Amino acid sequence: MAGLDRLRIGFVGSGFMTRFHLDSFQYVRDADVTGIFSPNPTHREDTAKFARDLGLGDTQAYASVADMLGSGNVDALWVVSPNFTRVELMEEVVDLYKAGKTGLKAVASEKPLARNVAEANKILSLIESTDLNHAYLENQLFAPSVTRGREIIWRRAVPIAGRPYLARCAEEHAGPHMAWFWRGSQQGGGVLSDMLCHSIEVARFLLTEPGKPRSSLTPKTVNAQIACLKWSRPEYAKHLRDTFGPEVDYTKTPAEDFARGTITFETEDGTTAIVEATTSWSFVGAGLRLSMEMLGPEYAMQINTLNTDMQLFLSRKIRGEAGEDLVEKQNAEVGLMPVAENESHIYGYTDENRHVAKAFLKGEKPMLTIHDGVEVTRLLMACYQSAEQSKTVPFPPAGLDDFVPAVAKETWNPRSILEA
Repeated sequence: MAGLDRLRIGFVGSGFMTRFHLDSFQYVRDADVTGIFSPNPTHREDTAKFARDLGLGDTQAYASVADMLGSGNVDALWVVSPNFTRVELMEEVVDLYKAGKTGLKAVASEKPLARNVAEANKILSLIESTDLNHAYLENQLFAPSVTRGREIIWRRAVPIAGRPYLARCAEEHAGPHMAWFWRGSQQGGGVLSDMLCHSIEVARFLLTEPGKPRSSLTPKTVNAQIACLKWSRPEYAKHLRDTFGPEVDYTKTPAEDFARGTITFETEDGTTAIVEATTSWSFVGAGLRLSMEMLGPEYAMQINTLNTDMQLFLSRKIRGEAGEDLVEKQNAEVGLMPVAENESHIYGYTDENRHVAKAFLKGEKPMLTIHDGVEVTRLLMACYQSAEQSKTVPFPPAGLDDFVPAVAKETWNPRSILEA
C-alpha cells in the first residue's frame, strides 16, 4: 500500500470478538478503525461509539457492507461476522472489488475460516481471483507468553537437545455468549469447530522451526473424540432454551461441548511430532483457561492464563451483578479470583493486529494467510471424521473436501460414542 502512512480498517461484525479487537487497536500505532457494519443498527452504532471513545479514529457505523467499502475510508476489512455468513460476505466483497466500487486493499478473516473444507476452499478461491492481500486471524499464536516461550526453547534448548516432539494445547470455558455458536448448522459444529482451531494452530506453531513454513510438518494421522458432557443434561438443556430460545434445544439437536484431537506429524528430518489438543464448553473454573505445553528431550514449557500475576479476594458480603470484569467467561463474583489485567494483550490480539496492520501497509504477506485457514479447517474436519468413525484416520481421510460433520447437519447422537 505504497503512499499510505496509516491503515484504515473497517469491521464486519459488532459482537464479542470485535470488542477484543477494538480494545487491542489502542496499542497499534499505524492504524485507525474507520467503519463498523452489523445488520443490527443498535449494535453497529454502539460499537462505532465504543471505537471512537477508545480514540481509534472517526469510526462510522454503516448500514451495509457496500456503503462501508464504497465510502473511500476503508483500506482493509476485518471479517468478524458469524461463521454462516462468511462465504456470502466474501462473495459480496469480491464482487464490489471487481466492479471497482471500493478501494479495498486487503482482507483479514477471523477463525475458524469456514464451517467445512468446501466453504474454506470457496473463500480461498474468491480471494485468489483478486490481488487483495489477506490474513487469517489466530490471536493465540501472538500471545506474548507463547511467542516468548517458543523463541527461548528453539534458541537455547533445541540446538543442544534436539527439536520438540510434543505440544499440548487447550482452551476451556463454560460456553459461548450468542445463540448461533450453540447451533451446529450455523456454527459448523460445536466446540471442536469453534475452539479446537486455536489449540491445533498454536500447537503446530510451537512445533514448527522458526523460519520454516507450517508445511514443514506433514500431518500423517488424526484421532479425535467428541462428546456432550454437560449441556445435553435436562437441567442444562433447559437453561440453554431459556437463555437463547427454542432454536437452541440440546435435547433434540445437541452439539459437542467437549473435543480432543491427537495429530501425528512427520518432521523434515523424519522424526515424529505429536499435537494433543483439547477444548471444552463444559469447563467450570474461574473463567476462560488457555493452557499450552511444549516438550522436548531435555526441556518443557508451560503456560496457564489463569495463573495470573494479580488476584483479588471478595468476601460473601461483596454483592454485585454478574459480569466479566476480571476474566473472560467469569463464573463467580466472590472468593479468591484471578484477574487478567489486559486480556486483549494476554490473548494475543494486540500483537496480532499490530503484525497484520504493518504487513498490509507494507504490502507484505502476513505470517498467517487464508491458506493457513484452509489447512486448519482440513485438520478440524479430519478430527470430526475420526470422531464419527471412532478410529484413527490417515490424513487426508477420504472424502475430506466434501465432508460435513453430523453435528453441523444436526443429526449427531451423543450416545454414538457409547454405542460404537
